[in-house]
Amino acid sequence: MSATVLVGAQWGDEGKGRAIDQLAPDSDIVIRYQGGNNAGHTVIAGNVKLALHLIPSSVLHPHPVPMLGDGLVIDPEALLAEMDALTAQGIDVSRLKVSTNAHLIMPYHRALDAVIERHLGRAQLGTTKKGIGPTYADKAARIGIRVQDLLDLKIFEQKLEINVREKNAVLAKIYNRMPIDGRNILAQYAGFAERLLPHIADTGRLVDEALRAGKHVLFEGAQGTMLDLDQGTYPFVTSSSAAAGGACTGTGIGPRAIDRVVGLVKAYCTRVGSGPFPTELLDEVGEHMSTRGVELGVTTGRKRRCGWLDAVALRYAVRVNSMSDVFLTKLDVLSGLETVKIATAYESDGERYDVVPPTQTLFHHAVPVYEELPGWDDDLSSAKTFADLPPNAQRYVERVEELADTPINWIGVGPAREETIIR
Repeated sequence: MSATVLVGAQWGDEGKGRAIDQLAPDSDIVIRYQGGNNAGHTVIAGNVKLALHLIPSSVLHPHPVPMLGDGLVIDPEALLAEMDALTAQGIDVSRLKVSTNAHLIMPYHRALDAVIERHLGRAQLGTTKKGIGPTYADKAARIGIRVQDLLDLKIFEQKLEINVREKNAVLAKIYNRMPIDGRNILAQYAGFAERLLPHIADTGRLVDEALRAGKHVLFEGAQGTMLDLDQGTYPFVTSSSAAAGGACTGTGIGPRAIDRVVGLVKAYCTRVGSGPFPTELLDEVGEHMSTRGVELGVTTGRKRRCGWLDAVALRYAVRVNSMSDVFLTKLDVLSGLETVKIATAYESDGERYDVVPPTQTLFHHAVPVYEELPGWDDDLSSAKTFADLPPNAQRYVERVEELADTPINWIGVGPAREETIIR
């Protein structure tokens, strides 16, 4: 067996699409294990720039089979639109497999997501309003509709009727919204079923067969560890298990099948939406990161909050993911800064913390303790080896490696596929 999990080590947006693109050629299957079209991955390969939200970026490569696993929530309209966009660019999507066990995002989920977020007012969570949270809520409540239900429209209609009746009561009586027409949904999703039928499969069985045959499987997470439903900065998190453990429940394989966990780490930190962010910068340095890093959400277009690399959160991510090695991205963005900083500890309510504080209140009050290193001015994009980097950039990478106590085996020095140093 040979299986690698690729997981975001921060608040998402670390560059997982680029890393998947880098690792995919050595894989036979690339399977996404959680989230929905609230995630966004950008891949630049030659003259092709793709913004993907559901389909693994390995679709650019002819060999690995792209899959969407059990743990996803899938908006079929969004998925088909993404497939059509790829086809229009000459990219083959015929190999895509979609798990029978994945849950379907329905129109009422998107409606509820929007009204609930609006009614939260100042307590908004900053959701993408794609219906992700309400879909996972239905899954937990055991009233969700799954991809496999598209294969039996009688069952689909029965489940839809129950859900529409309940959701319309909530929309009309609590939020004063117009009811949703279940008949229109049935007709629309029957059309989706016809188009998706060739792609629906028992992905868990296919992954197991591949592993038993000695093939390599790459498990792709969305979002990041600090947005994990259980391990993240709750309640400012996503609604699924973004950490490496989610690869097991999200694809139907056991933990002994996994022999490597690669953590994606941006050379600084970003966060989209609400929630605590100890190293956030609201000054010209933060603007430097935002501008040079083109820090806009792929899915929402929202400007990302930027800050220094947080080694406390990184050590936490190493622990909860059993991380074996690190893929460091966007080192080039830090070029041009006189000094660079790394948060090595927090101070909160009079106490010093070298680990993530145990309560939400302490984390919200956390003030970073920084270590400062000399910066560099050089353009890194032409660097092909670690030795090609300027000494101060090498020192920064080595210090991050020391603080994470985990080897950094890839370094991104530019946005293109070939602008990666492999150590």
